[in-house]
Amino acid sequence: MEFGNFSVSLSVKDIHASMAFYEKLDFKQVGGDVEQNWVVLQNGSARIGLFQGMFDNNILTFNPGWGENAQALEDFQDVRELQRIIKSRGITLTTAADESTEGPAHFVLTDPDGNMLLFDQHVAKPKGDQSR
Repeated sequence: MEFGNFSVSLSVKDIHASMAFYEKLDFKQVGGDVEQNWVVLQNGSARIGLFQGMFDNNILTFNPGWGENAQALEDFQDVRELQRIIKSRGITLTTAADESTEGPAHFVLTDPDGNMLLFDQHVAKPKGDQSR
């Protein structure tokens, strides 16, 4: 399985204070909108999202269809295919993607310690992929 781009999504209390902190560590904003209470910051290949008031806990985030610089990939495993594989291995999903749809979708699972993993696809399924 290939999960695509990886980032850590942090639930923060004060997005301005958190952003200022990470900027002191040479993270630069590469996405999001601080006025909407979310930003994506990057330092080299390390990427973090800061989210104020959107969820309660930190989340490990995977973006099928995106490379490490959030560029759309031509060939990747669609999020629904990843979901089917994970379910076939006996892992229970917290939230499931609708497998009858195409394009952007997401699903969530929780590890044995309560950590959330979000598989969040923002792009259409790979071109030429007629089987999924």
